[in-house]
Amino acid sequence: MTMLRLAEQRAYCSSNVFATLVKTGMARMVKPTMKTRNTVRNTARAQYMAHIVSTTYVARVNRMSEAKELEGVCAEAARRGGAVLREKFGRGRTISYKGGIDLVTDADHASEAALLEFLAARCPGTAVLAEESGASGTAGARLRFIVDPLDGTTNYAHGLPHFAVNVGVEDERGLLAGATYDPLRDELFVAARGEGAWLGGERIASSEQAELGRALLCTGFPYDIHQNPDEPLSLFGAYLKRARAIRRMGSAALDLAYVACGRFDGFWEMKLKPWDLAPGILLVREAGGVVTDFGGGDAMLTSGEICAANRPLHPELMAVLAQARAARGVT
Repeated sequence: MTMLRLAEQRAYCSSNVFATLVKTGMARMVKPTMKTRNTVRNTARAQYMAHIVSTTYVARVNRMSEAKELEGVCAEAARRGGAVLREKFGRGRTISYKGGIDLVTDADHASEAALLEFLAARCPGTAVLAEESGASGTAGARLRFIVDPLDGTTNYAHGLPHFAVNVGVEDERGLLAGATYDPLRDELFVAARGEGAWLGGERIASSEQAELGRALLCTGFPYDIHQNPDEPLSLFGAYLKRARAIRRMGSAALDLAYVACGRFDGFWEMKLKPWDLAPGILLVREAGGVVTDFGGGDAMLTSGEICAANRPLHPELMAVLAQARAARGVT
């Protein structure tokens, strides 16, 4: 017996039409008319098709893509690290230095411990690259999380409320999902490969500003700026002469998130680390923007160079960059 036939019979049995006639004080059942039978049959067909459509939809929803599922993992990890930073913000800090002006606080370590504990429990068997603790987890695993527990440490240490937590994950094809979380503004930027970029449940898109002279750009300076100032200052000067304005906010993670949602039109920087960049690269791309290294390639995570912008503006930024580097004999 077909499922449709079974559905028809069930519908007929469950909705038998009774006509009650009172004669001599007694009720009797009247056999349904042919019209009633057809109505029941049509109802059964509609119910059956509704069941098929609804179960197919539920199956599709339940088959959440790996990228989307990992987006949620990155988001929760970032939130957990961010909760630690928010709780400690404004209090006395224990500060040490990894370099001349590259500092780390006790909050960096506490945030990293919280989110790594979550990742280990939620995604065992994966690899991790974290700013403070380095490589951990399962070496050679298919998935690798890239973690910055506090991007904008100098801001944080000085009580400047502009910093974020970065959590990204990559597979054999590249960046798969990521989250950038600003715990003080409670702004969570997330992206998954092929699934778009989002802020607070709303889809975001890069700006449409195509004229460099009307663009708001952002950048940062490397930690060896005191020893090697020439190239970053040369690039800064080249863009400063052409753009409407430039901001230097102190968090590459938020710089890229702001390019993704259109607050900034473009961003460039050099000598960054993978944990500074991983979620932001995916955010900008999924928001419709373009991200490359200084040579126009895809080696941002290894070279530390990045140029990110909306699609019409990116060629303009790359042209200025090439001219400035050529003037200094840099290829």
